[in-house]
Amino acid sequence: MTELAEKKAEKKPIVALVGRPNVGKSALFNRFVGERRAIVEDIAGTTRDRLVGEVEWRGRVFDIVDTGGLAEPTSVAGSGQYMDHIRSQVQAAVVEADLLLFVVDAKAGGTAADHEVAEMLRRSGKPALLVANKADNSRRSEEATEFFEFGLGEPQAVSAINGAGVGELLDMISDLLPYLPEEAEVRAPSPLRVAIIGRPNVGKSALTNALLGQDRVIVSDIAGTTRDAIDTPFEYEGEPMTLIDTAGIRRPGRVEGSIEHYSVMRSKEAVARADVAVVVFDASERLRAQDLHIIGLALEESTGLIVAANKWDLIKDEWERTAFLTAVRRRLRFATWTPVVIVSAIEATGLDELLKEVRAAGEERRKRVPTSEMNAIMRGAMARRPPPLIGRRRLKLLYVTQVRTEPPTFVFFVNDAGLVPPTYQRYLENILRKQFGFRGAGLRLIFRSRADS
Repeated sequence: MTELAEKKAEKKPIVALVGRPNVGKSALFNRFVGERRAIVEDIAGTTRDRLVGEVEWRGRVFDIVDTGGLAEPTSVAGSGQYMDHIRSQVQAAVVEADLLLFVVDAKAGGTAADHEVAEMLRRSGKPALLVANKADNSRRSEEATEFFEFGLGEPQAVSAINGAGVGELLDMISDLLPYLPEEAEVRAPSPLRVAIIGRPNVGKSALTNALLGQDRVIVSDIAGTTRDAIDTPFEYEGEPMTLIDTAGIRRPGRVEGSIEHYSVMRSKEAVARADVAVVVFDASERLRAQDLHIIGLALEESTGLIVAANKWDLIKDEWERTAFLTAVRRRLRFATWTPVVIVSAIEATGLDELLKEVRAAGEERRKRVPTSEMNAIMRGAMARRPPPLIGRRRLKLLYVTQVRTEPPTFVFFVNDAGLVPPTYQRYLENILRKQFGFRGAGLRLIFRSRADS
């Protein structure tokens, strides 16, 4: 196969134009592909079949799909015989598309049919951009703000006829393409990968053996006994999981040049390929700075995260559980969403609770948030607590969408990504967690400037 043929065979992202008849989808399609491939007339319902064209913009290639309009069969004179077909074409595009462009008419304003399309897109759960076409002058561009009511983010005002705003729209599409859900995400879920990590001699191997019910790894009081990461498949209440037990992690300066140096590398690799990391610490020694550093490794990878206080059998007569958990959570103020479980590998207590939290964290990592609801909530949060002024400029949110799961990844399209201080990013993450949960799941927030290249 030639290089050109191989490139043609590659699966390109699919971007679908959807909307009621006569909003200018075909004109926009032709503007994208650079030719009059779709019929353009002022008769609603002219485009009866889906048309596909290839678009290349800023080095990215995608397929643009032009669909028939979505409307009630009686809304277009003489169209009863093919409106059902057009509706099915639109529905097929929604199913097949990676990104949806909801096109509305800035000249005519919103209609009941537009609301029907908006509801369809909200139910689809797919990333979508709201495009206000026929914004041929500044007045119509300003009036496009009325489409905020659809709950699909800020309308992108464009004119397919004179090209105004089309370049900016293509920029947004190009920026969003790398973050679109990958095909692998729709496949059958693989076994949940669970990494047991922690500094040496906190009881990771004993905990692993207690969870598996067998001596899979060497258990010793000598710190660093477990040299390698060992993968073991098992099931918990019918759900397949893979347990990754790792060598203890120490600070790099203390293990350089030793066999444990390589064990540390293996441990970090295990965290990188884990779905959920269980950070084990010695309850009798409380949370040390090194324990917090190890928790940071999981945070950097945005894995699921559970903190396990092992060796509870050594201090259970000294501490009341609630007081102990309060003391631990006080040290975890930077990750308040992390479950803390008290366990004893020796007495095999707390293991069921630990596995339930692991499974729940895995489920939270697969959660998807409705785009329209998320945009409304984030705009409300930014209105209640406006972003700080940086110089004379302030952050402005254009649109936010969840583009991936495992980990849940959110792309915020903003006026300038440089206007997002870390404290405000944490505020936005806390809002997401308050509204949608994500207990035990690391999140990724990505901020993209409208003009990013």
